[in-house]
Amino acid sequence: MSNLSKLEFVALDISGKNFLPWTLDAQIHLTAKNLGETIIDDNETSLQDKAKAMIFLRHHLHEDLKREYLTIKDPLELWNNIQDRFDHQKLVLLLKARSEWIHLRLQDYKSVSEYNSALFRISSELKLCGDNITDEDMLEKTFSTFHPSNLILAQQYRERKFTKYSELISCLLVAEENNKLLLQNHQARPVGTNPLPETNAISTRSKHGRGRSGGPHRGRGRGRGRSNTWHRESHNTKIDGGRGSSRQNTGRPHKGRVSGDKDNICYRCGMSNHWSRTCRTPKHLVEAYQRTMKEKGKQTETNLIEGAPNSSSPAFWSDTHLEACDFIENVRDV
Repeated sequence: MSNLSKLEFVALDISGKNFLPWTLDAQIHLTAKNLGETIIDDNETSLQDKAKAMIFLRHHLHEDLKREYLTIKDPLELWNNIQDRFDHQKLVLLLKARSEWIHLRLQDYKSVSEYNSALFRISSELKLCGDNITDEDMLEKTFSTFHPSNLILAQQYRERKFTKYSELISCLLVAEENNKLLLQNHQARPVGTNPLPETNAISTRSKHGRGRSGGPHRGRGRGRGRSNTWHRESHNTKIDGGRGSSRQNTGRPHKGRVSGDKDNICYRCGMSNHWSRTCRTPKHLVEAYQRTMKEKGKQTETNLIEGAPNSSSPAFWSDTHLEACDFIENVRDV
């Protein structure tokens, strides 16, 4: 009996909350061990088989339950006592499963797989308690709980007339994965833009030295005594500004000319540290910069025009300076 030294499934809890799955597991394992008849009424099994079944059942009980049923030696009697004690758990689980089934909605879950897992769990509990859930019930539950924004999609799936829930859930899972892929492709870069090409710039300079060539070909002919060597600039090699000879970087500051490339500004995008021919700024940013440069410097002329008050308004008479000649046509007559 060394195979009974460890639990083959979860032991029955003292509260009986796992009574239904424990009952199912115990029946399956006893049948697999040819001990299933030991918990059936009016069985004629041998004492040895009853002892094996008793050991197996007690091994999968809570420690407190073992002490409560310490005097029972018949597996059938132990089985019936456990059934009478925790049989009410079936009604408790049934009410809970029915409530979860009523409030189950596809729109409440972030993914189809989560909804599918919850639906199968609830339907299994209902079947275990005696309520049969068919494929038609699961299909109707899924169709009627789509999100309101997907009503047309739900109607299209309904018109396909699925007969099995597995067929519908397969279509939903595939559609969900395709939507994720499309969303990832959309978020990879903005709409209407192309991926930036990779550009590698290599700066080369020629070295013309006098003397014999260091290459494998030596002798007479044109260009004798000269060697044309092309080399790449690296971080540890600097070019002498006057004579064209190269020397290794010793860590000391270079005393030659300091290049002003870092101070140059690209006239294409307005950024520094690169030239216009190597500019990799996106096209829409370049166009925005060019428009800004064109509009820069334009001065907006502003003219303030005040409307003259009407002669019939009080403001006209209060602000206008009047003299006597304005009222008398001929001053000499006065």
